[in-house]
Order: sequence, then C-alpha cells, then structure tokens
Amino acid sequence: MKAVWLKRCHTNPLLSNPAAWESNMESAQAAGFHSLAKNIGTFNLGQKQVLIPEMCRAASHLLAAAIRSFGIRARVLKTYQGLDLGREFTSGKECYPCQVTMGDILFFVQKEKERLGCDFTPENYAYFMPESNGPCRFGMYNKYQRLVLDSLPGFNKLKIISLSARGNYSVAGILEKRKVRSFKKTVYLSIVVADILKRLLWRIRPYEKQSGSADNLFEQSMHTMENTFETHGDGKNFRFILNKLKKIVHQGKDLIDPTIPRKPRIGIVGEIFLRMHTHANQDLIRTLEKYGAEVVCASMAEWINFISYIEKRSASKRLRLNLKQIPHARIKTELKKLLGCGIDLLYKEFQQGHVYRQIFSLLDLAADHKISHLEHLLVEEDVFSFDIDTEACLSIAGIMAYAGHGYSGVVNVYPFTCMPGMTTSAIVKPLMAEQGLPYLDAPYDVSIQPGREAAIRTFMYQAAEHRKRNNDQCSNAILPLSVI
Repeated sequence: MKAVWLKRCHTNPLLSNPAAWESNMESAQAAGFHSLAKNIGTFNLGQKQVLIPEMCRAASHLLAAAIRSFGIRARVLKTYQGLDLGREFTSGKECYPCQVTMGDILFFVQKEKERLGCDFTPENYAYFMPESNGPCRFGMYNKYQRLVLDSLPGFNKLKIISLSARGNYSVAGILEKRKVRSFKKTVYLSIVVADILKRLLWRIRPYEKQSGSADNLFEQSMHTMENTFETHGDGKNFRFILNKLKKIVHQGKDLIDPTIPRKPRIGIVGEIFLRMHTHANQDLIRTLEKYGAEVVCASMAEWINFISYIEKRSASKRLRLNLKQIPHARIKTELKKLLGCGIDLLYKEFQQGHVYRQIFSLLDLAADHKISHLEHLLVEEDVFSFDIDTEACLSIAGIMAYAGHGYSGVVNVYPFTCMPGMTTSAIVKPLMAEQGLPYLDAPYDVSIQPGREAAIRTFMYQAAEHRKRNNDQCSNAILPLSVI
C-alpha cells in the first residue's frame, strides 16, 4: 500500500521527492504543537490574501466581497478540481469535506506556484478554515491541514485563519477594534442574503417558464450582490443592499409559471458543508427536483445563529454555577459574557427577520427556523438535548419542524461515518416511520453509490403519495419566521 502511494506521489508536482515528503511529514508531526499554536488562529492580516474555501457558492462569494469591503484581500478558492490531491494527502478516515477542502487549498498553491514561479511567496496568503467543538471532526480539519502544509517545502509560512465556534466566531485580532462590530454585521448580512438567493433559486426552478432561467438569474444575481457588498458593505449602507435584493426577487417572481401546480416540498438537513456543496453532494437538490420536488435546505444563517445561541446558553449555565460558589469571583465576567452573547443573538435574529419580512411581501419564500423553537421541540419530545452542542441538534429538530409544517418528505445529508449524521438518523428514522413521513438518509464520500438515483426516485414517489393522502395541506406550507 505504501509503495503504491509513493508511486502516485511521483506524479504530484508538490512532491518532487516523496521520500523527503514522508520525512517532512514526520518532522511536522513532531513539531506540530508549536506550529498549531503559532500558525493557526486569528492574526492581523495586513496585505495577506485570504483564501476562502467554497462551501455554498453564494455564501462564499458574498462573504469574500463583504471582507474585501473592509480593505482585506479575499478570494474564493476553486473547488473540487483538486480532489485527487485531497485524497493523496488523506487516509480516507477523515470525513469527506476534509478531503475536498484539503484538495482545494493544495490545488490552489500548486497552480499559484506554477503561475508565479520564483515570485510565489506562501506568507502572502492566509487560508481560512474555521472550526467547531463537540463530537465532530470539523474541529480537527485545520490542525491536520496545518500538518500537511508544514510538511511541504516553504508552505509552513502559509498561515491558517481559524475562527472558533467556542468563541462565537470572534474576529478579534484580524482587523482594527473599531471596525469589528460593523465587520460582523456586514458579514452576517452577506450570509442572510446568500441564503435568500439560494431559496429564491429553489422556489423558482421547479416552476420556471423557461428552462435554465432560474440558474441564469442566480448567477447574475450572485455577482450583482457580490459587487454591491464590496462597494457598500463597509459603509453599512444596508438599505441600498436590500433594495438591490428586492429587485432581484421581483425579477425572479416574473420567471415563475403560475399555471404549474405546487409540488411536494422536501426539507433537507444535515452536515453544513455537504448539504450546500453541489459537487460533493452530487447535485442532490437538482436530482430531487428532477423527480418532482420543491426543496428547502437548512440555511447557513441557521448555523451562525445556533452558535450564538449555544454560547449564550453556556454563559447562562456558567453564571448559575458561579452564583452557587463562594467567593463569587467570576460572576462579573460571566454576566458580561452572557449579556454580550444575548445582544449578539438578538441582533442576528432581528436583522434576519427584518430582511425576510421585506422579501415575504414580494414572494412566498420559506423562512428560517428560530433556534429557541428548535430547542423547544427537542425538549417537548424528549429525544435529544442542546447540551450536546452538535449539528445533530439542528438536524433532529429541523426534521421535526419540517414534519410539523406539512412537508412531504425529509432528507438527512452527511459524510459517510459522520457521528452527528448517524445520530440524527438513529433518532429520526423511527420517529418519521411513526408519523408516516418519507425519510431518506444521504451519506456521501468520494464514491458514487450505484442505487442512489433509484433511491431518490422511490423516495419522491413516496413523498408525492404522502402529499396526496394529506389533501395537499403541504402545498403552501411556510416555516415560521425567525423573528417577527
């Protein structure tokens, strides 16, 4: 096995000397703790170019534009073109998004080195890879990718920018303190707008008058909003940004053929990268639409709100614990954290609600879940707990919310062997069977399952039958708005 791997490495421009790379990898692992502390975290970016992996196409590009509006050079990496590289530098035990993002960054540095030659300077770049806590391998991506970069000659100088869920994705240290608040507001708005662009696409495409018009509008709109954020993001001219968005929604509404009856609505939950990365999930949403679905996928903002909610919840628990102890040394600190997290969550829910309300006056897009509502569902049914602060909280509760609002079926997307994904499946599958709601597990890795499309086709037949049995009650179901 090792000989085969070394043979493959000889064809890789990054590895002109595979034996030396193997030795470098061992050295990188030995020096790992020093590098993890020094080269992963938040740094003043200066003139570095921030490299953003593409997860959700719209969200990544709007995020990069929002960052550029504050004078930081940022670009979105091409995705999935370096998958072979990602597979070479991983063992297969990592979850699929780790392989994809590993390939993306290695493909970029390889091509950039070919393009610039001797002028290529790794320290001029900073790779963006956030992390989460809990029982999820996502928290280890940047650590492993750091070891791989350290093992390649010169790439140990390419820093990794990592924002942690444990710190509510704090950006302290990346830019001047006076800009932090407006930076976070603009970035959050870019994510909400990206969510709406995707939901607009999913609302139009199953009912478009002319095939391809929804995709064309989405591409044009994404670039329009990208330019808008880059130009107006720093000035917090949010009214101008929202007016642009409303014009796009108006255009989208005109593409819908009102004579086409509403189709079975399918809700998608699961691991955030895979459910949004069209290459990695083998264009799941388009395949569902091919067999008669109207799809609503859990949003990016839902995850951001969840992190703020968990941080607020944790701060509240720590405060109650400190109130029981003597002396009350940390009460002031914990109270300050609780207030900060509470205000942060309140702002996000208010801003998200404000944007969605304006869009709802134009078109009946599906709104987002409110995180407190999702926790209430779990407590009410006593099937899971937010104490286990992982994506399974959102997936399990999200499926229950879809079921409660008349959806015709639900799909759980996750990397093969993903613990939160399998936990969701184990808990939800019997619940959906009890309710008679069609449910589909969609695990992914680099392979293509031979019976995948047949399973989707069967699932959609069941969803259509479920919709008929329920007298079309799901045809106009709308999820509750985050904040009204």
